[in-house]
Amino acid sequence: MEYFPLIMLALLAVLLFVLPARQRKKMQEQAAAMQASLTIGTPVMTSSGLHGTVAALGETTVDLEIAPGVVVTFARPAILEVRRPAGADAVGDDPSRPADGTV
Repeated sequence: MEYFPLIMLALLAVLLFVLPARQRKKMQEQAAAMQASLTIGTPVMTSSGLHGTVAALGETTVDLEIAPGVVVTFARPAILEVRRPAGADAVGDDPSRPADGTV
């Protein structure tokens, strides 16, 4: 019984430090894979909620066309998610997919 507080402290350390670090690393790997998969013409959403289509790719930047003839430049990490074009496939057929068109 004298080691019980130490065991609880060790378990608490694992819960508070190790598990979140693993989750953060997994999310960073997914973000890096998504950014590496970007191609011209891909519909995306930025972290600020701006929707656009990739017009050009730089090493550290992405040019997005947000309206016909309007192109803005963002840093690659600002790309939050790849969007599916409207009508690409029926979203309503698969209940496990979000109805808002996210991939």
